[in-house]
Amino acid sequence: MSGVSTAQFADWGSEPACLPGAGAELRQIYVKAGHVAPRHSHDHEQFLLVVSGGGRLTCESGIVALTPGAAIRLQAGAWHSAEFAADTVLVEFNLAPRPRPGASPLGPEPTPPTA
Repeated sequence: MSGVSTAQFADWGSEPACLPGAGAELRQIYVKAGHVAPRHSHDHEQFLLVVSGGGRLTCESGIVALTPGAAIRLQAGAWHSAEFAADTVLVEFNLAPRPRPGASPLGPEPTPPTA
């Protein structure tokens, strides 16, 4: 079907899955208990949904419990770290960074070949 992409997310936790788009991507992520994601940030806005498992997210505003059903929005540049107490399944929605004023949202124009 033209203009439509699909991904299978039915088997939660078995394999990562990703559905990329032109300005965003949807990911299923499986994290093992005991994993620690050190402090970092992204140049894009990110939304997280905890499907199962749990842990805690540490960010500038404090500690956020990662429990099933928790939904979190991280602004571009917001630092965060995470610790996972249980095997955890997350759905992550990443928005592409906004282009600089005057820049093409699809990246730079190709350079024509020189003779």
